[in-house]
Amino acid sequence: MRVISGIYKRRRFDVPKSFKARPTTDFAKENIFNVLCNNYVDFEEGITALDLFAGTGSISIELVSRGCDKVISVEKDPAHYAFICKVMETVKTDKCIPIRGDVFKFIGSSREKFDLIFADPPYALPNLNDIPRIIFEKGLLKDDGILVLEHGKENNFEDDPHFLERRVYGSVNFSIFSNKEE
Repeated sequence: MRVISGIYKRRRFDVPKSFKARPTTDFAKENIFNVLCNNYVDFEEGITALDLFAGTGSISIELVSRGCDKVISVEKDPAHYAFICKVMETVKTDKCIPIRGDVFKFIGSSREKFDLIFADPPYALPNLNDIPRIIFEKGLLKDDGILVLEHGKENNFEDDPHFLERRVYGSVNFSIFSNKEE
């Protein structure tokens, strides 16, 4: 796992081979962050972010590296959660708050609003299509907030009222949603 940009640029972390997680490829991660930086998010403004289904913490460490003031990483698997904690301890940051728990319970009870939410659920998750609806119903994004959902090619969110665009990098698909006020 490699950090693409920011204060931890080029840092590498060895993900245990026993992990079942499917980390976002470096190619896809670099490209989606380029889209975010060029079109949607100013990381220099000290934003708050939520990383759902954090897995290895690849997105979380990238968000911290790029200047997020606060990143909450939600991951259910105990080994993955421990790995995220280890990565954050290694870089000596207090800007990431790993939470071991169920994503749906977290988003159902959270009262916090975020500038950016990144969700990378298992592609076979039965209720993957419900994630954007739940996030917007619960009001988890700030005004002008952005949701990025990583998913497989069979998912289509173009009819969602918050949908902005879809980006495809190999087998990785990202749908971008906005809470921009009209």
